[in-house]
Amino acid sequence: MFALVIFIIFFLFVLAVILKYKFTTKKRNLSGCHVMITGGSSGIGKCIAMEAAKIGANVTIVARNENRLLSSLEEIKSQCLYHNQKFNYLSVDLSGNYDMVKQAFNNAIKEMGPLYLFVNCAGMAICGRLEDNSSSDIMQMINTNLISTIHATKAVINEMKLNGYGSIVITSSLASFCGIYGLSVYSATKFALRGFAEALSMEIKNNGINVTLALPPDTDTPGFANENKTKPLETSMISQTAKLYRPEEVGKKILQDALDGYFFSTIGFEGYMMTISCAGMAPLVSYSELICQIFGAGILRLIMVIYQLSFNKIIKKCKSDRECNGA
Repeated sequence: MFALVIFIIFFLFVLAVILKYKFTTKKRNLSGCHVMITGGSSGIGKCIAMEAAKIGANVTIVARNENRLLSSLEEIKSQCLYHNQKFNYLSVDLSGNYDMVKQAFNNAIKEMGPLYLFVNCAGMAICGRLEDNSSSDIMQMINTNLISTIHATKAVINEMKLNGYGSIVITSSLASFCGIYGLSVYSATKFALRGFAEALSMEIKNNGINVTLALPPDTDTPGFANENKTKPLETSMISQTAKLYRPEEVGKKILQDALDGYFFSTIGFEGYMMTISCAGMAPLVSYSELICQIFGAGILRLIMVIYQLSFNKIIKKCKSDRECNGA
């Protein structure tokens, strides 16, 4: 009898997954729509900008480094669908003076048109155990990952509510579902972004604006390469247990999920498992997804514990090796 119950639960879970991907909403047309992307000069942000250009959007990218913005903008322009598409860039420190951020965004919207899609993609990580992170490192991660996203979103929210339509993407990480060795401060900022996205969704869902929480896994970006320079051995070994994705495929998936109206945007089985097992008070998007969460959470919790035990084994082995080597 117990085996039959497990089989029925598993069957319903698989059926719900199939329904989720079979009956997705048709992607909305971005032709002529204004898309603004923070962190748009490199990595996932730039790839989202290029995908938006391919389907006819007018694109504004935002970052601090003007030279990198100019170089990236030329690449993005090369992907345009129509000759009359518009492209722009903003060089601004999103975690700095809010009034300056607001003014820069107002000017861009006046020039490029009303915002249809706003993507927060600015972020970074400085790896290391908590005691190894300097106060400067800690504040840099908080400012870049959290304050920048809050400032940028606040700067556009009233205009989008007045329009009565649009989508906002908050790019977090799978680290918003699980703390990882060597990423304590980074994980804290990403957990905070999940709470921000859930609360924001409640505040604006009746104004015709959708919120998508993007949860990219390890992605082969310049930022990821920089992270590897300071990663503890434990963090590197845990990271190697999962697939490393290309930024092009991650960016394309985030854009697609935002346009399809999903709250969670993930890629790969591990990411999907995390959204099911950690759904909590996340907004309800579809009944097929709800079925997955109801019937999949229990068994996936067991799988997550198995993952956790394997990570702890890695950490213990690294500690033991250091002690043997007298480190």
